[in-house]
Amino acid sequence: MSDISASAPERKRLFVTQPDEPEIQNQYTEAVWERHKREGLELAVRARWIAMAIIAIFLVFINPNWDVLYYHFILALIAANGWLIRRAGRVGQSGVELLLLFLDLLIMTLGMIIPNPFSDDIRPVAMQYRFDNFQYFFIILAGGTLAYSWRTVIAIGTWTAAMWTTGWVAVWWFTKPIAGLSERSADAFAGFPDVAEFMNPNSVMPSLRVQEIIVFLLVAVTLGFSARRFNRLLMSNAGLERERANLSRYFSPNVVEQLSQNDEPLKKVRKADVAVLFIDIVGFTKFAAGRDPYAVIELLRGFHARMETEVFRHRGTLDKYLGDGLMATFGTPMPGSKDATDALACARAMVRVMEQWNLERRRLNEPEIKVGIGVHYGSAVLGDIGANRLEFAVIGNAVNVAAKLEALTRDYGVGIVMSNALREQVLREASVGLDLVSGFELHAQQSVRGVDGEMDIWTY
Repeated sequence: MSDISASAPERKRLFVTQPDEPEIQNQYTEAVWERHKREGLELAVRARWIAMAIIAIFLVFINPNWDVLYYHFILALIAANGWLIRRAGRVGQSGVELLLLFLDLLIMTLGMIIPNPFSDDIRPVAMQYRFDNFQYFFIILAGGTLAYSWRTVIAIGTWTAAMWTTGWVAVWWFTKPIAGLSERSADAFAGFPDVAEFMNPNSVMPSLRVQEIIVFLLVAVTLGFSARRFNRLLMSNAGLERERANLSRYFSPNVVEQLSQNDEPLKKVRKADVAVLFIDIVGFTKFAAGRDPYAVIELLRGFHARMETEVFRHRGTLDKYLGDGLMATFGTPMPGSKDATDALACARAMVRVMEQWNLERRRLNEPEIKVGIGVHYGSAVLGDIGANRLEFAVIGNAVNVAAKLEALTRDYGVGIVMSNALREQVLREASVGLDLVSGFELHAQQSVRGVDGEMDIWTY
């Protein structure tokens, strides 16, 4: 509830019309809140229409006369008002929406209190309260929990209580009882004053009316705070979904799923064998020289989008963009059973994707894009680095070797250079590795700049 020390304008602003306590802190959460509000309104209005239809059919069985159409007209007004509420509803303050909610309750109250003008029956106005029509207000209240803030739900309960009380007090105070009915009821139940009062057609039975109001208010408050708790859970869930969305920018969907279920912090430094892939565009500096900067950026976006798709499709992790290239790791942050296989399959898929893209570019008279890919499997150190802004990092010899192998693609004029360590690991992981390693040519005992000693490499 709002602070009692707040000023009058602040209290007015906080009443009913504001979103719930969890503040809308960013566009993502605001979008979730707006979607929740819209879905809730849709569901509430549909539930209202179904309820009004059921009640309309039910009323025919209770009152199989033409005058029942008067109540059908009231139900139609409530259904139509629900449609208007759906159109006017939005997150935050909405005076029109609140006015329509108030109109909802007013239509129901008047329809229940005022006698049917088309009915030939002559009965005391107080008899209108004998049909237990008040229970229909619970339908509106229940619908409110689907779409509105907890304050608005409680407000619906408060407004209903005020209108209903005003109605029965007005009936009790202003309407004239039908002469003789009260006396005949008292005579018929002489010696039983409580029964006589209950059976008195002219009595609005204030004690029962007060009971209705108290029970309704208790239910409204309970539902209101249940809605508040649900909205807090909604905001918490929106935060979790936002975190998952942020993770999905760096990790493949299956890795995001693992991270979301893992209690072990990533910042725990560990050493592990991983596969590392580097790719970049060959001769990009020369290619970009003299070209329109916007065209260059669009090309890079198209390139990165295609390459990161293959990384994620092969269960890899996008470590970082490197201008005209990127670095991806396989087996991070959690090791898999086919990390080397996934890395090599990703490299070959990248080559195929680039061939298809170049085919499209040739049709558009655009220059072809050539890439170089280096892939290695070896030991690396994994963990978070940074102070205030953390970044999951993979560092070590495996990263250095993969980067140097990618640079060798220029010397050999090939698309992929992989280490013998990666090839052997692929063969150990699965029989399908035989297909993946086919087409590669061995270059034994090669010197690789920046790497101590000689090593066997394979080119494709």
